[in-house]
Amino acid sequence: MTSIILAAALIFTPADAKVAHNSALELVENYTPRDSGTLGSRRAANFILDKVSSLGADAKLDCFKANTPRGRRVFVNVESSFISNPTNEWIVLVSHYDTKLGVDCPGANDGASTTGLLIALAEKIYQNRPEKTNILLLWTDGEECMDNYDENDGLWGSKHVAKKLKDSGVKVRAVVCFDMLGDKDLKITIPENSHYGLKKGLLKIAKRKNVGDKIVACNDIIIDDHVPFLEAGFKSINLIDFEYGSKPGLNDYWHTKEDTGDKISEKSLLFAGEIATWLINGLDR
Repeated sequence: MTSIILAAALIFTPADAKVAHNSALELVENYTPRDSGTLGSRRAANFILDKVSSLGADAKLDCFKANTPRGRRVFVNVESSFISNPTNEWIVLVSHYDTKLGVDCPGANDGASTTGLLIALAEKIYQNRPEKTNILLLWTDGEECMDNYDENDGLWGSKHVAKKLKDSGVKVRAVVCFDMLGDKDLKITIPENSHYGLKKGLLKIAKRKNVGDKIVACNDIIIDDHVPFLEAGFKSINLIDFEYGSKPGLNDYWHTKEDTGDKISEKSLLFAGEIATWLINGLDR
């Protein structure tokens, strides 16, 4: 993709942001911990499945096994597909929902916020699906590593789906990974290891929408769920706010007990939802 054309098919509203925020809080309050490959993550996956289904959209669980530093484990992704035509290209929107193993962390921003965002998007897309592309909403289990990210540690859910899509031969127009976008003090960054065309197109939209100061490109290399898709040859971009702390520039709430529901806001999720719909509208050209 070399450019993104603005369209107006989907509009993310304050009511949608409320759905996203409430869903995130419900996940945190009732399904913590939800460490990857555990019973907690399976319970959380069922919550997402039920939530999406209750809003009218179809969803399914995708259970698979993978090797980990703690032995072979079962992981559970959640998928919700919206098909305009089986031959059309796909847009894949991704958020992980798991928390980090062995860390006392509710994961309100890191995992739950964008999980709620995708739940709200499921309702929005169900009501008004794009005409020229198919949409896959993907909630991944196993984004968090157990020790250190490597071939057998971390990103299990996205690795599984990237391989599945590549093996199936389906055409994917773009993969967009959302992470840590509920922070009340939100400033979205696009890491260096994102697809250049998608990055350029989104920054152009941000400038046109007069929010160029809230979405910036950075020189950091971020390991997140977009990486397996890039490695599989798909165009993929990561949207993340990696400054999540007690002071500007700090990240001291990340992977701690301070990552709580009071740190996320409907306002930030509204902005993240607007970005998501800008991308969908532009890619559905």
